[in-house]
Amino acid sequence: MEFFNWVPLILIIYVLGPNPRVSVSSFSSDGQSQITSKFLNFAKKTEVFDWMVGIRRKIHENPEMGYEEFDTSKLIRAELDKLGIPYKYPLAITGVTGFIGTGKPPFVAIRADMDALSMQEMVEWEHKSKVPGKMHSCGHDAHVAMLLGAAKILKEHEKELQGTVVLLFQPAEEGGGGAKKMLDAGALENVNAIFGLHVDPKLPIGEVASRSGPILAGSGFFDAVISGKGGHAALPQHSIDPILAASNVIVSLQHLVSREADPLDAQVVTVAKFQGGGAFNVIPDSVTIGGTFRAFSKESFVQLRQRIEQVITGQATVQRCKASVSFFENEKPFFPPTVNHEELHDYFKRVAGEILGSHKVKEMQPLMGSEDFAFYQEAIPGYFFFLGMENKTLGKPESSHSPYFQINEAALPYGAALHASLAASYLSEFQPEVSLSKGELHDEL
Repeated sequence: MEFFNWVPLILIIYVLGPNPRVSVSSFSSDGQSQITSKFLNFAKKTEVFDWMVGIRRKIHENPEMGYEEFDTSKLIRAELDKLGIPYKYPLAITGVTGFIGTGKPPFVAIRADMDALSMQEMVEWEHKSKVPGKMHSCGHDAHVAMLLGAAKILKEHEKELQGTVVLLFQPAEEGGGGAKKMLDAGALENVNAIFGLHVDPKLPIGEVASRSGPILAGSGFFDAVISGKGGHAALPQHSIDPILAASNVIVSLQHLVSREADPLDAQVVTVAKFQGGGAFNVIPDSVTIGGTFRAFSKESFVQLRQRIEQVITGQATVQRCKASVSFFENEKPFFPPTVNHEELHDYFKRVAGEILGSHKVKEMQPLMGSEDFAFYQEAIPGYFFFLGMENKTLGKPESSHSPYFQINEAALPYGAALHASLAASYLSEFQPEVSLSKGELHDEL
């Protein structure tokens, strides 16, 4: 699917600088245990659970695409109003940021994405999507419900918070780069750390999985038009065949990973679109191909992008064709790799272990999927993890982005409690090493 701090000169630079560091190695568990021991029980209360389920189902019935989440945002703001939580709106068109706590440093953020996907829901149930061709098939409806659940928990314990929790409701995660626009809108100004989660239907309920370092790949998209000269299929000598050129391009693109990439540096190039021709006996004038490329380091990602363009244009030239390549920089921004902060990993394992039991906190291998949460991690230290929601009664679980994807709502209390615990404990345990005199720091909300 990232932090800031400071003291006179040094503390001010630490809080406002673009690449601040955070140390969690000195965190003790005493304060955390006192703050979070009641959170999961609170989230499991019938009235709280039913409230979260109701929110999730309302959002699921009315899915909205990226930057169109107006009703979802309105629902979120209405719930924040009921809870007495102040917020800023709009950010990045439909985004919302809420604030719980002292309004003073330190600041920690917890994030949920709001957008749906363009697909028809195939699951028949009472709360099926009411919008044809749109569906919450990635769990963002549950993410919002859990973040509001965390807000309810934190508001209940607001007097115990030793800083400020920022609730980040983000639009357009699905290929839209909503995280980047939220950053540009100042949503994480003065924030020291950020946590985010994603539901996993294949992980047992009540378990979490994550890792230190790269957890998800950086991703980009490409589209190429290969132009030749059309003609009759019986007289290929009078044509310049773009289908043949495109075929050679596709084969050559696969060599980028098999013969140019370090086998220990995982990369992917996939051509998923091939469009050209409409008749059995006509060589078309042009062919369009497109796909995605992914890598776990910025260096590999940039190199891969450069070589994709070189291979497409070079192979087209060999076949006497011309090629134009687009990487959709303005429409589908590149997602950098999602890289978890090393010290936050140790912190996460301890906090999650005390809530769920250490045996339910799993280490995982990196995945080739991507998350625009990575944009936050480029700005401040951040941590992204997966929350189990397996439902064995449904048989084999469907993966995200499937029209048969289903949420196990029993996971909602776990997500809410984890969000709240990670944020509250962070504020309790992370305090500037050097105290500031009154008036020296002016970054309250």
